Amino acid sequence: MERVFRWTLRLLTALLTLMAGAAMLVYFFASRSLPDYDATWQLDGLNAPVEIVRDNANIPHIFGQSDEDVFFGLGVAHAQDRLWQMTLLRRTAQGRLSELFGARTVKTDEFLRRLDLYRAATDSVDALDPTSLAALKAYAAGVNAWIETINTEALGRGAPEFFLFEPQIAPWQPADSIAIGKIMALDLATQMQNEILRASASLILPNERLVDILPDVPGNAEMGAPDYGSLFPGLPKFARAPVWPRDPLNPVNPPRLSGASNAWAATANRSAAGAALVANDPHLGLSAPTIWYLARLELESGGVIGATIPGLPAIMAGRSEKLGWALTSAYADDQDLYMEELNPADTQSYRAPDGWKAFRTERSIIDVKDSDPVTITLRWTENGPVLPRSHFGLDGITPSGHVAALAWTALSSEDSSFRAALGLMKADTIEAAIAAGAYHVAPAVNMILADREGVALQLMGRLPARDPQHDSKGRLPSLGWQERNRWHGFLPYEQNPRIVDPAGGIVGNTNNKTTDRAFPNHVSYLWGDTQRILRWQKLMAEREVHTRESFIAAQLDTVSTTARTLLPLIARDLWYTGEAAPEGTPERQRQRALELLANWNGEMNEHLPEPLIYAAWLRQLQHKLIVDDLGPLAEAFIHPEPLFIERVFRDIDGASAWCDIQQSTIRETCSDTARIALDEALLWIADNYGSALESLRWGDAHEAHHDHLVLGNTPVLKWFVNIRQSTSGGDHTLNRALTAGEGDAPFSNVQAAGYRGVYDFADPDASVFITATGQSGHPLSRHYDDLGELWRRGEYIPMTLDPELARAGAVGITLLEPR
Repeated sequence: MERVFRWTLRLLTALLTLMAGAAMLVYFFASRSLPDYDATWQLDGLNAPVEIVRDNANIPHIFGQSDEDVFFGLGVAHAQDRLWQMTLLRRTAQGRLSELFGARTVKTDEFLRRLDLYRAATDSVDALDPTSLAALKAYAAGVNAWIETINTEALGRGAPEFFLFEPQIAPWQPADSIAIGKIMALDLATQMQNEILRASASLILPNERLVDILPDVPGNAEMGAPDYGSLFPGLPKFARAPVWPRDPLNPVNPPRLSGASNAWAATANRSAAGAALVANDPHLGLSAPTIWYLARLELESGGVIGATIPGLPAIMAGRSEKLGWALTSAYADDQDLYMEELNPADTQSYRAPDGWKAFRTERSIIDVKDSDPVTITLRWTENGPVLPRSHFGLDGITPSGHVAALAWTALSSEDSSFRAALGLMKADTIEAAIAAGAYHVAPAVNMILADREGVALQLMGRLPARDPQHDSKGRLPSLGWQERNRWHGFLPYEQNPRIVDPAGGIVGNTNNKTTDRAFPNHVSYLWGDTQRILRWQKLMAEREVHTRESFIAAQLDTVSTTARTLLPLIARDLWYTGEAAPEGTPERQRQRALELLANWNGEMNEHLPEPLIYAAWLRQLQHKLIVDDLGPLAEAFIHPEPLFIERVFRDIDGASAWCDIQQSTIRETCSDTARIALDEALLWIADNYGSALESLRWGDAHEAHHDHLVLGNTPVLKWFVNIRQSTSGGDHTLNRALTAGEGDAPFSNVQAAGYRGVYDFADPDASVFITATGQSGHPLSRHYDDLGELWRRGEYIPMTLDPELARAGAVGITLLEPR
């Protein structure tokens, strides 16, 4: 027995020693890719020395003797901190994810190959002016110089992920940067998904009920659209739920998870300090690391500082000494789906306005790790690339003998958007910035501008010119061979919505409607916000003049106007009614929940119980309202739609019909459905968080999920690479924190302001900004998540162009010298 014990002890000791040794070995190799920020490197491609001063938040301040050398330095900085993220974005655009991830990403690759974004990016290089091309080439040279340094100096392959996946890194090209811009456009795109959803819903709902569940944004613009079934009478009158990708590596989002943003600016007359103010917080899916990377560039035209996207050499949102710029998604209708009729006698051709025409075709091979290659045939019509029926529920709305094709501005092979970004960084007046925006193609964005005195809003991006007789006015897939449905070029840039120095002195956008122009000169029938704008308008009107602090307070505001509006409607017949119920009964639990909500001010604070009760109630209520009418299609409506619920409980145009549960023998009123939904929501809360309502915390259910896109679900590793934070806010608060809407954690925060910035031109160096995680993409770096806790608490770091302030607390100074 003693001998067995001794040998067991020896084996355990040996095993623990081996495990410790393996851990040390893994750490050694992984840490080799941590860059030394206090180093001097001699690199090919430089014309003169470049200095990269990294301040105490690891934000690089890049100084060189020419713009090309500064962009070279940014390429080095991006590659040092985010090389894996950059190459993953490039692979996504190329449709080559399956070479690393196998069968998991074949459908994603197929869709990207069919769009052919990377070829469009390659062709767009020839459309650039010499200055823009020189900047992209210099940036690419910087990235490639660092890749060469990794190989020659054995610097851990550049990132830990390269030890787990293919380590070879192809040289960076100017087209790669343009392609990443197109991937960001895809991430923000919404119109294709909503056309599919609207078509699916219109097959089973009459028009008066369709406008309930897919409500038109209030306003004067024309909102009519035909019944989809009338365009294609042969379609069956049932709807399948569109299947949206759930893989974080897929850049196509469900409609409610598309990008959003807030931005606003005040003129000198509305500023307490007598100079303009700007605030910006773009909302994208959360990840570790975040998509944003902070940087300062000292260009020949002056210093610029703000948020970049690794792979793109541009300050996308930020400021110079004289100008500040902020961006929001414009939700422009820049995509149209077409149903193309196949020739019954020859399915290799389709109907065109002048007769049958052969598809343009090309074979493409997708290499799949651990599987056989997949060969697909790419097809294009005059309207755009043909999409596979197996994606996004297209099979449910595509008539027999037809295929779906997509027209989209981002498919342009003459994409000069980078020229606009470069011009914006060099502009020193609002007029110059607006002029630069003329070169922007996609995605369509609202650009909010401010110099020291004035402010402006300009929509940048191409808007398709449509025929006034278009069958669906762009709201539904239409007949591709009809000339009236096709695009006829683009509207002149001068016609894009523009506001310069408004009378009230404040301009802003929360993805709300920006114009009431009638079709075909409209911008969109679909808008990303009807709720945040109400809270923003109130906060802006509460003060005659604003300060940096009041702008920060508005950015961080977590009061839900939606809750304040809907609760009196859905609870009006439930509050303080009936007799006091005995303790321990469902009735008493409901009364306690209603008492809490009655005394709540609508603040979605992480420490309060009311937001969780409210959110669970609304989620269950909407599901009960729609599930028997929509069937499987109800799964597409995972977030409560405030306008829908308001229409139902105000009985607008008979919308209260949704309250009756068709499968039951009695006729339920809206109060009945609200009561049942609340009881079911409280049961769900009890199962997941306990029955002590006063002890609930919204933050326990509403954790921010900053997940590593590749390793986030890997056992053990996920505890090192994912970042979790208790957060305030919700779907419709200015401090937007969009919930997942499904899965085991339906209220987890999955999309929020990954970047926040407030720029004060009364004291520019008092401007502030922050990102959601940290500058580094390396999990072993202290800069992987060091900004995350500040972000969670609503704190910021200085956004200064003063080089001495950057040097004062620098974590390192990197010198790049010509070889």
